[in-house]
Amino acid sequence: QVQLVESGGGLVQAGGSLRLSCAASGRTFSIYAMGWFRQPPGKEREFVAAITWSGVSTYYADSVKGRFTISRDNAKNTLYLQMNSLKPEDTAVYYCAATQYSSHSYESTSLYRYWGQGTQVTVSS
Repeated sequence: QVQLVESGGGLVQAGGSLRLSCAASGRTFSIYAMGWFRQPPGKEREFVAAITWSGVSTYYADSVKGRFTISRDNAKNTLYLQMNSLKPEDTAVYYCAATQYSSHSYESTSLYRYWGQGTQVTVSS
């Protein structure tokens, strides 16, 4: 089992920045890749970014490219999402997730077995 705990959400004005963290514990050696997803109010959960645990490959949704950066610190077993130039449409509950599998695409929620509880990000206009 892998346990994931997010932190770092909050309220920020448009144009501001936040950094989300996701601490992983348990069988972290089994993780192949981790991702960030978000669920805006009344909408489906959507892919934001992913990274292989080796850090070699990163993936981003078009809506966040150039504004968000995903990274990880293997020594701390922690995943990060640096969010800059935030927009009101970035408002959502943000979730981190972990998968044990390699894939040609990391955008599907079905690929991920482990999920955090989510952290709220609210961007005011």
